[in-house]
Amino acid sequence: MQTLEIDKMNTTERLQVMEVLWDAITHEKSEPKSPEWHCGVLKARKEIIASGKGEFLSLKELKSRHNR
Repeated sequence: MQTLEIDKMNTTERLQVMEVLWDAITHEKSEPKSPEWHCGVLKARKEIIASGKGEFLSLKELKSRHNR
């Protein structure tokens, strides 16, 4: 499927394609491998938490910050 074909779809059609793709992915026998950069991000976050500088937010607080 080409990007041009996707651009011609309406929102409902795009969501239907996404559902089919997601269903196909969730039924695969093996988990996809995480990109290498994920390891670096997780390591940095663990270091922040270990240093006592980690900040934890509720979902409500996070949404409030995002909507500013």
